[in-house]
Formats: sequence, C-alpha cells, structure tokens
Amino acid sequence: MLSTFFIFLKLGLTSFGGPVAHIGYFRQEFVEKRQWLSDASYAELVALCQFLPGPASSQVGIALGYFRQGLAGSLLAWAGFTLPSALALMAAALSLQQFSAVIPSSVLVALKAVALVVVAQALIAMARTLCQGRPKTAIALAAAALSWWQPDLMGQLLAMGLAGVLGYSFLKPPTEPKPLGPLRVPSRQLGVMAFAGLVLCLFGLPLLERALSLAGTHNGFWATEINLFFRTGSLVFGGGHVVLPLLQSAVVGPGYVSNEVFLSGYGLAQAVPGPLFSFAAFLGASMNPSPTGWAGGMICLGAVFAPSFFLVMGALPFWEKLRRYPAAQTALAGINAGVVGLLGAVLVKQTHAALSTHLGVLPWLALLAVLLFKFKWPAWLLVLGAIVGGLIQAQVQSQGLLS
Repeated sequence: MLSTFFIFLKLGLTSFGGPVAHIGYFRQEFVEKRQWLSDASYAELVALCQFLPGPASSQVGIALGYFRQGLAGSLLAWAGFTLPSALALMAAALSLQQFSAVIPSSVLVALKAVALVVVAQALIAMARTLCQGRPKTAIALAAAALSWWQPDLMGQLLAMGLAGVLGYSFLKPPTEPKPLGPLRVPSRQLGVMAFAGLVLCLFGLPLLERALSLAGTHNGFWATEINLFFRTGSLVFGGGHVVLPLLQSAVVGPGYVSNEVFLSGYGLAQAVPGPLFSFAAFLGASMNPSPTGWAGGMICLGAVFAPSFFLVMGALPFWEKLRRYPAAQTALAGINAGVVGLLGAVLVKQTHAALSTHLGVLPWLALLAVLLFKFKWPAWLLVLGAIVGGLIQAQVQSQGLLS
C-alpha cells in the first residue's frame, strides 16, 4: 500500500511549475509509464477537477489514489504529493520568525516582488483562456469592481456569486460533452455522504467557532483557523493563485499575519515543488495567536485541503450527469471569468500597498518582470535570484556604496 505514497512523494519532490505542469507530470507517470488509466479517462478526470473549486492538480492526485487503493490510497497520494512543500514552507515560516531581526529587509522586499510578478503572470494566462469575448470580460470587470468596493471576504463571495449569475444569464453553453469512459468511482452512497460532510462543515464550523468564542475559552483559535481555511478551500475557483485574495482577506485583514509576512511567504511558495495550496502551512505556522508553529501549520494545511476530498468523492459518482447541464456549464464559465477580475483587483491593491510602504520594490518588480516574461525564468529560479540579489544589495548598502 505504501507504494502509492512513495510514487506521489517522488512527484511531490520534483513537480515544479504549477498546476498545469503537475497535470503533465501526472500524465507521464500514470498514463504513459504505469498505465493506471487511459488517456481519454485521464482527460475526463482533469476536466472534472477543473470544474470543481479547489486545487485541480491535488484533486487529480486524490482521485488517482482512490482509483488505485480506495480512500486510503487518496490519503497516501495527497500526503506524498503535499508534505514536501508543506514541511519546507513551515520550516521557512519558523525561520522567518526566529531570524526576522537579522534577515535583510532587501530580501523581504525582493520576495514581495516575486509574489507580485508571478501572480501577474498567472492573471494574464488566466485572462487569455477564461475571459475570451466581451461578455466574459464584462463579467470579470464587474467582479473586480464589486470586490474593490467591498474588499473583505463577503465581498469576494458576492463577486463570485454575481459572476455565476451573469454567466448563467448571458453566456452560451459549450458544445455537448463527449460521454465518459469507464472509470472506477466511489459509490453514490459515499458521494452523498461526502457532500453532506462538506455542507455540515461549512455550516457547523462557524457555529463551533462562535460557541467557543462566547464561552470565553483561550484555546478556541484552532476552530477559527479550521473554519477560515476550510471555507477558503471550498470556494476557490480557477487555480492555485486564486487562493491569494481569499487567504489575504482571511488572515491579513484580522491581523493574524502581517501583509509583509504574507507576501514574503507567497514568494517563497513559488520556489517549492508541489501544490501552491501548501502556502496554507506557511500561514498556519506564522499566525498569531496560537496554535502556531508546526501544529498550526498542519491544522491549516489539513483544513484547506479537506474540501478537496469531500468534493472529489462527492462529484465522481455524479459527474456524468452534472457535466451535461447547460446551466452548470455557463455558471462555471461566469465564475471562472469572475475570479480573473477578483485576482486582478487584489493584484492592484497588493502592488499599491507594496509601493506605498517601500519604493525599493519598484526596481525589483521591473527586473523580475523582465526575467519572467522575456527570459522565461521559472518561479523557483526567480525566488533564488531574489534572495541572492537581496543579500548582495544588503551587503552593498552596509558598506555605504548604495543609499
């Protein structure tokens, strides 16, 4: 049984490049090399996971693990693919806490710039595929305006809801999908239980958080962490980078993590392999009050990925029927356009905040943008270059050669 874990562990240690690259690695490993499923079935599985909220590549891995060894296989696949990046980011978070006084500010400024240019690249790529045509562009702009007017989490949820309604009302459904090939899927009973568990957690966790708060307990912040990250993992459409605005509202707005630490961690998350959702482990290890450190990191990591298990197990038995409803297809197309606007609004705000607090981020933005867009540097190399460049800049400044 552990063979599934070690197969995905190898992928978790080597899969750089983001969710699109991860899906390519999975195809090489499980379609071409191991022949766990056919090319057609794999394409259909990817389509399902793109349809669901949450991290598509991780959901593909969860489903592949289920096809091989049931629920245990799903957990082993997720653990192997996710833990390398999560553990690395938790170690980085604790190092920032311990050595924040001696880490040069130029390094943190450079890491902020990495986060901003990588998100800009993702935004451009998403806009090209998800906002084709004037109706989708208009939906994206409407979502951006609403989230700008009301920048908290509720405003972002309203923006996604508005995008779904506009998509249902004004977009045309795509052509009739091809029938699915044979796939080993969970039973319908398990699917119903999974959806019921998702709904129970979405409504029950806020009640638990509130009950502990009213009780005045000092140990109830773990319920707040679980609720925040579970809700985020349930509502993210459009890929890993879209988690940025939801997590920013959830943890920076209330003051659990500073914006500087948030952007620095997001920059570091570009340098590790595996899913971008592992950034939740960094935030959990950095948050204040407790639980923090390794315990907080694991709590937030589990909470942000838990909806993916519910959604994959719940959707697989019903995917054949769901994918044929035109209303579902058009609403999803609207939501996908809306998250482009949502991410664009947050990127503008984050860039403005970074420039207003430290003008030194501007030359880093220009340099990293050239390296990323013109010379096609991968994200992990950008992070490495930013750290080295920031250290050199700090050394030059300390010698009085650069003001």
